[in-house]
Amino acid sequence: MESKPDTIKVSANYREEIYANHANLFVTVKGSSLISGNEAMQKAKEVNQLVEALTGFGLSPDAVHLQGVRIETASGALLKSSSAIYHLKIRCEKLDQLAALLDIIASQKNATLERIEWKYPEESAREHGLEAAIAQAKGKANKVAAALGVKLLGVYDFIENAYDEERPVPMPMQAMMMKSRAEMADAPSLEMDIQHSKTIHVNLEVWYRVSEFGNT
Repeated sequence: MESKPDTIKVSANYREEIYANHANLFVTVKGSSLISGNEAMQKAKEVNQLVEALTGFGLSPDAVHLQGVRIETASGALLKSSSAIYHLKIRCEKLDQLAALLDIIASQKNATLERIEWKYPEESAREHGLEAAIAQAKGKANKVAAALGVKLLGVYDFIENAYDEERPVPMPMQAMMMKSRAEMADAPSLEMDIQHSKTIHVNLEVWYRVSEFGNT
């Protein structure tokens, strides 16, 4: 079995906070009638009211997608008059419009914001983080090798561990998602600046092959 060469091990850590650059809003709308397919956007009264309010604000119609419909029936029989829950995804490309969009959704008594999915420019941040951590590891290895009187010959092993740390949803948003429609009717306008961030972590462990200790 081949013996392990002389090595030194160094660790490097990099972290960077990045901010969301757009968001998806997931909304449910309780409708008084059941209409399936894309027709629901125009013919389901409660859905259409929300869509018109959003597009009237300036949001593109293409930014609102119907993801699914759930039937509500007490009798167990499927009728055309059966009520339904419509699941919508609303894409917000400009986060400076987010507070206004939340205000519009809150003003619709049949609409409920279920959650917000924040989207980040994370691919470039991860690449930058990996490059920075590698440079940090290499610089540390050079210093250790010089102090020990050996030369770096190459990389023997390389382990990367990357993860994201996202901060909790802001309290005003949690309150909005938990309030009933009746409570929202008496609540003040939700006009506010909202931004969200998460931290990219990149951790490295690198084993460098070195010349024999004592032989430089």
